[in-house]
Amino acid sequence: MFSTTLIDNFLNDDWIKSFYKKVTATPAINVIETNNEYDMEMAVPGLCKDDLNVQIEENILKISMEKKTEVEQKSEKKNYLRREFSTQQFYRSFELPENVEKEKITAQVENGVLRIVLPKSTAVEKKPQPKEIAIK
Repeated sequence: MFSTTLIDNFLNDDWIKSFYKKVTATPAINVIETNNEYDMEMAVPGLCKDDLNVQIEENILKISMEKKTEVEQKSEKKNYLRREFSTQQFYRSFELPENVEKEKITAQVENGVLRIVLPKSTAVEKKPQPKEIAIK
């Protein structure tokens, strides 16, 4: 009843590879700079805070996600078992500007958006003063 070509195309390695590329796509990130902070936004629909990891190592902000899903279905009418599982993951890293107060960084997930706030240092920057160099 089914064409072997149709089945072959459905199970083709290229189809499987393209599916997994979509599942493990790295989300884009928006960075907004204000006078007081950098505000990072990343779309993470369907994820909760337990799926995400945000950490700072040295001067690098690291954002990663791993979510495992497993679905099992049994049927009383037919004698089969179907089990589907998937793993989604991504990793992003960013070098932080020198003026970020690392100990005050906050992160939260709300309505499918991960928001990370990077407060800028309130210390007054010392501007280099002009200096005259004597000519000998």
